[in-house]
Amino acid sequence: MSAALAAAVLELVRAAAPDAEAEVRVAETTLALTRFANSFVHQNVTDTGTRVRLRMHLDGRTATGSTNGTDTDSLGRLVASTIAAARLLPPDQGWPGLTPPGPTATAGNWDDATADAPPEVRARIVRDFVAAAGGLETAGFCRTHAERLAYANTAGQEVAAAYTSAAADGIARLAAGPGGVRADGVARQAATAVGELDGAALGTIAAAKARAGADPVDLPPGRYEVVLEPSAVADVLTLLGMYGFNGRAVTEGRSFLVPGTAQFDPAVTVDDDATDPAAIGPGFDAEGTPKGPTPLVTAGLSGGPVHDRRTAAEAGTESTGHAIPGGERFGAMPENLFLRPGPGGTVDDLVAGVERGLLVSDLWYTRVLDPKTLVVTGLTRNGVWLIEDGQIRRAVSNLRFTQSYADALGPGNVAGVGSVPAGVPVSWDLGAVSTPPLRLASWNMTGGAAG
Repeated sequence: MSAALAAAVLELVRAAAPDAEAEVRVAETTLALTRFANSFVHQNVTDTGTRVRLRMHLDGRTATGSTNGTDTDSLGRLVASTIAAARLLPPDQGWPGLTPPGPTATAGNWDDATADAPPEVRARIVRDFVAAAGGLETAGFCRTHAERLAYANTAGQEVAAAYTSAAADGIARLAAGPGGVRADGVARQAATAVGELDGAALGTIAAAKARAGADPVDLPPGRYEVVLEPSAVADVLTLLGMYGFNGRAVTEGRSFLVPGTAQFDPAVTVDDDATDPAAIGPGFDAEGTPKGPTPLVTAGLSGGPVHDRRTAAEAGTESTGHAIPGGERFGAMPENLFLRPGPGGTVDDLVAGVERGLLVSDLWYTRVLDPKTLVVTGLTRNGVWLIEDGQIRRAVSNLRFTQSYADALGPGNVAGVGSVPAGVPVSWDLGAVSTPPLRLASWNMTGGAAG
């Protein structure tokens, strides 16, 4: 259906504006969500729909339109309104042209059981999480997602993909102790298939963290050695991708990135790879450009950045296949980030090497203060503990940090890369980051959670 819709829209464009360059992206999506609070399922919803996005370059001007309608009248109105918009807009001096024909390296990772998952499947995962928490109050969600995509343009590019994803994210809460402070523990997992989610394992982890978080102590600001669990590392990688390896940010001088230089520790290797068996998403970007493995950091050496067609033209290079829908102004973004494992073992193995530092579950409410240096402020959340002589000694109250994410992974600052990667959900795009835990030599804690 998606490919037929894309072809139908292009035919309407050719009839109404024969000289226009046009591209059509059709997404058929099913998103199902089961939420729970107070240890009970309180919401189960499924949303199914089709989105048709048209971008057109006509008489030197570029306009974009979209519709959820798939009937002939809706598609006709989409084409007419996009043509009308193009005639009102200023000239587009930087139009890079359309993606030429070319095959994709992957059609996406698809799982029938995930695409067809009924509410009972998600409810069982929730039930297992709640049971494993052993009587602690729990809350969270389990979701399944399936998408079929088709892209076509007037230059002859026609590609299609289908992919699925699943995620579970839950908190276990220990009631407030003598000091009046409650303790939360979190566990989360993302995968291409719902059958890979383990609610019991996640509930066990979340409950253990909550119980270990009782009666936290306050610590003074300062630089601490840290072990970051995968959820915390995922935030670091996501912001590095959005602001550091964004081709527009690099060409405009808003990024720290200097490709070809040793800006990271030799232990760090990061790539963006839609062809990986664990990748979530299609094998082409919003402009129909095929995706392949894209090295971002190789043994500490900076690569990248990633480009869409517009930023690539500005930089005098080729698109890497990282255009995002509606991202013409923001720029390209890596969406399948993998921090490759090292020899560091598990979180416990990394903790064992720390003389004095902190174990951090989550980095939360993070905001970029300076895009050029990627200085970020935020809070720890859902569990932070003091490490002394390789042992977790006691829980610590949440802390505010102000830290350059680029410097955190800089030369000499990565003391260990774990060997066990985990898929971490990225809520804003239904994707995931794959990463092991990290041990970092220095992290700048600037105060308590209140300031």
